[in-house]
Amino acid sequence: MFGLTPYERKNSAMSYDPFKAFENFEREFFKTNGLAEFKTDIKDTGKEYELEADLPGFKKEDINIELDDNYLTIQAERKYESDEKDKKGNYVRRERSYGAFSRSFDVSGIDVSAIKASYQDGVLKLILPKKEEVVPAARRLEIE
Repeated sequence: MFGLTPYERKNSAMSYDPFKAFENFEREFFKTNGLAEFKTDIKDTGKEYELEADLPGFKKEDINIELDDNYLTIQAERKYESDEKDKKGNYVRRERSYGAFSRSFDVSGIDVSAIKASYQDGVLKLILPKKEEVVPAARRLEIE
């Protein structure tokens, strides 16, 4: 059981280290809850971009993808589920976070009508086809 909970001896005056105390304070003050951002990989395959976002533990219904004004926004929310175990005090430690977060990407060079999305094994995959470059046709102007 002691392997499940962090154990530190805090009441010993002989082992007090002010530098370690400051380091612990700094670590606690600046720590994130794990949902501040999600990691993405974007690969250029020539005709399209492949975006893969790590969203482990989310259900497909909890992920929302929106297009608005040349920005693609991925939003994910993990809802807190109250559990009977928590009320009875059966948890020894609870570290899993609940909350919402999002990331936005500029898609001004993307054919937004052809974007495809899939979600499998905690990875959201988007296929973002590039817009075909329109080369202006050369033409000759007559002088009037």
